[in-house]
Amino acid sequence: MNKNTKLTGNFGEEITEKFLVKKKYKILERNYNTKLGEIDIIAANKSNIIFVEVKTRGVNSLGFPAEAVTKSKQKKIIKTAFLYLMHNPCELQPRFDVSEVYISENKSYKINYIENAFIQEDDYAAF
Repeated sequence: MNKNTKLTGNFGEEITEKFLVKKKYKILERNYNTKLGEIDIIAANKSNIIFVEVKTRGVNSLGFPAEAVTKSKQKKIIKTAFLYLMHNPCELQPRFDVSEVYISENKSYKINYIENAFIQEDDYAAF
C-alpha cells in the first residue's frame, strides 16, 4: 500500500468516526488488527456492536467503494469480529456496516453509510 492510499484511507476513517460520534455511537476500537484480518472501526449504540469497513475513493473513481467489500473480505471481517467478541464479550447484536467516503481534491467529502451492508449467512460462514 502506498503512502497516498494509506493517507486517503485514514482520512476516510476519521470522517466515518466523526459521523458515528455525531449519531451518538461509542467508538470502541479503530484499526483492530489480528492475524485473521483487520476491522477499520468497531463502535456500539444501544442495541448493536457495529463492525465498520471504510472504503474511501476519489469522486472520479469508477464503481462504488462498497463493491470492494467482496465475499472473501466479508468472511475475513466476520472472522475477525468473532475473535474480537471472544476477547470482548457483550450482549449487543453484531452488525456489519460499510462506509463509502468520496473525497475531492480540495478535501471536501461525501459519505454514504450503509447499515447492515452484509450478514453472516449461516452458522458456519465464518469458519
